[in-house]
Amino acid sequence: MSKRALIVVDLQNEYLPTGKLPLTGIDAALDNAARVIAGARGNGDKVIHVRHESVGDLPFFVPGTEGVLIHPKVAPQDGEHVITKNYPNSFLKTDLKQTLDSEGVEEVTVIGAMSHMCIDATTRAAADFGYRTTVVHDACATRELEFEGKVVPAGQVHAALMSALAFGYATVTSADDYLAK
Repeated sequence: MSKRALIVVDLQNEYLPTGKLPLTGIDAALDNAARVIAGARGNGDKVIHVRHESVGDLPFFVPGTEGVLIHPKVAPQDGEHVITKNYPNSFLKTDLKQTLDSEGVEEVTVIGAMSHMCIDATTRAAADFGYRTTVVHDACATRELEFEGKVVPAGQVHAALMSALAFGYATVTSADDYLAK
């Protein structure tokens, strides 16, 4: 049995151009994520899907709407675990850690959205829990942000976040390099 798991975070319809939080590069990220998921399945790795639902009066990721559905390109197959979360960290108040530990998982790979929120929080938590952690950067997407009146383009947000994760929390690689291993 493989000691590896792929954690597919929040690749949901809300992030498409038709959703309430469209991301830059989401189509390419979905294509790369689909390739990484196929590779994980082919290797016998555990594939865990995480989907976000908002709590309270937020106008996005509203339970029961089209926006919370996982995109068909990366949809779970029968038998794959699906976790619903309400916080950026996929481990917080979910059964993710218990699921990984019950399967003897030692190494996790994280893909999905948004790079600067849920990918960051989930990756750091995985590393803090002692899992060898990898992020496939081109199977992730984000959006532009604003800070002190300056707009930070999505590419810069993504690069800054991936470089921070690579500095001390994870191996950060491309889909091509990940699949070649």
